[in-house]
Amino acid sequence: MQDKILEYLKEIDQFNAASIDELEQFRIRFLSKKGLIPSLFEDFKNVAPGERREVGQALNDLKNKAQEKVNLLKEQIEAGAVKVQSGIDLSLPVDFVQLGSRHPLSIVRNEIVQIFSRIGFVVAEGPEIEDDWHNFSALNFQQDHPAKDMQDTFFIETDPDIVLRTHTSPVQIRAMELRKPPLREIYPGRVFRNEAISARAHCLFHQMEGLYIDHDVSFADLKQTLYYFANEMFGEGTQVRFRPSYFPFTEPSAEMDISCFVCGGKGCPICKYSGWVEILGCGMVDPNVLENCGIDSEEYTGFAFGMGIERTTILKYRIQDIRLFFENDVRFLKQFAGVL
Repeated sequence: MQDKILEYLKEIDQFNAASIDELEQFRIRFLSKKGLIPSLFEDFKNVAPGERREVGQALNDLKNKAQEKVNLLKEQIEAGAVKVQSGIDLSLPVDFVQLGSRHPLSIVRNEIVQIFSRIGFVVAEGPEIEDDWHNFSALNFQQDHPAKDMQDTFFIETDPDIVLRTHTSPVQIRAMELRKPPLREIYPGRVFRNEAISARAHCLFHQMEGLYIDHDVSFADLKQTLYYFANEMFGEGTQVRFRPSYFPFTEPSAEMDISCFVCGGKGCPICKYSGWVEILGCGMVDPNVLENCGIDSEEYTGFAFGMGIERTTILKYRIQDIRLFFENDVRFLKQFAGVL
């Protein structure tokens, strides 16, 4: 019996089939009820007791080998039929296409939008080419304000009244002109400044500003909104402090710092060893700005805030050079593959 088992194993190993019919004949010969392998199992009762363990194992291996051969050839024949029908060779190795990555500025922009959307803020956008009224005058900038100097602003040569917007605040003005309070909106967008390009500055960058106008809005509402943002963006336990500041369109005004999330407030190069990192500017909307937009400042109050998306991204991912955001270097961008 051992000789027959070895003979059948050799035949099974060498067998190949070009069609289902040919494979079926092989299956019937070896595995059907009257096939060769079941016949060997019938003869197993005649094997000497001392050899039964070894022969039984060999018989089981033979049966498994034959069944595996049938399964394998069936898959190959069926795959070949599909290939012929579709013109696609399914036996070829898969060519995995490498996934791209989202730009880090888009990642952070979307994260900020999601954070504020959870407390009722909606997104609004406006034109990047603005007039002097929306970009400066309606926001309480005086005619001789330094921000209107050619060193800061790109003016259109044929019409000095037209500029590339220097901040996203003009979208706030347009919102207040077009829609009546209550307003609870955020304004992401690209802005332009006539500045020398370096590792820390660029002539174009992105901002995210927010505006909330309603009855009885207070500075306490502003603080609680920004406390919430800081903890959602930079983690639970982030400490916040406000420092008095000045902006023409808000009064009172403040700059907001957060405790350094790198060193935990102990001091490091990121926070210049102060333990704090400046993150945004904010304040209560100046009554003159409300009146310029046709909103009764005796009835309504509001707050506004603004942050640089590049600055937030630099802090979040500890990026050393702002120019990396605009160079489309694949080595830089692929580090963000998989980040949502």
